[in-house]
Amino acid sequence: MHVTNLGHSCLLVEAAGTRVLIDPGTLSHGFEQLVDLDAVVVTHQHVDHLDAERLPLVLETNDRASVLAEPEVATELTRVGIDALALYPGTVRAVGGLELAAVGGQHAVIHADIPRVGNVGVVFRADGEPSLFHPGDALDAVPDGVDVLALPASAPWAALKETADFLREVKPARWFPIHDGLLAPVGRATYLRLLGALAPDGSAMLDLAGQPATAI
Repeated sequence: MHVTNLGHSCLLVEAAGTRVLIDPGTLSHGFEQLVDLDAVVVTHQHVDHLDAERLPLVLETNDRASVLAEPEVATELTRVGIDALALYPGTVRAVGGLELAAVGGQHAVIHADIPRVGNVGVVFRADGEPSLFHPGDALDAVPDGVDVLALPASAPWAALKETADFLREVKPARWFPIHDGLLAPVGRATYLRLLGALAPDGSAMLDLAGQPATAI
């Protein structure tokens, strides 16, 4: 499996001859130039995970790509003319040689005065490949058998203590930071240093930021 970090929470996942883009949002860059995509996955409706202006550009050049989205997002995309399949928590969809399992259901609490929206985390699996978990914006779903975790490093809805506890619960062999688009470089380095120190024994950190497609 190869993963390319396109900024913030946007990843290109390549495995078993299949290319899937997840969470192309406003804080991510370069995804609109991708070709040969098999699917685009959206974990929830917030703009840092779904850029409504650039998504159509992606689909224009990837006309065979299916769109799999959290159910609320799928409804809204269909309403504006983009065919989208709802990715319900607890379901599994096959995209080429990849299996996508949806987990979770709700976005983490930002504040009591801000309504919660739907959120689906996605576990990517393919025969002979490590499993990869992208949780979207929630830390409550802990699927079994996660080899590699895309870990939200910093967010208005999470404190570092919660992020570290989530990392310890998932217990991946490897993890790398996502959801870091709001951090200055010095702040990002501080978060990664602390999370690295708090990670469970035997869990190694990768940093894919600014790197080409990386084998995980």
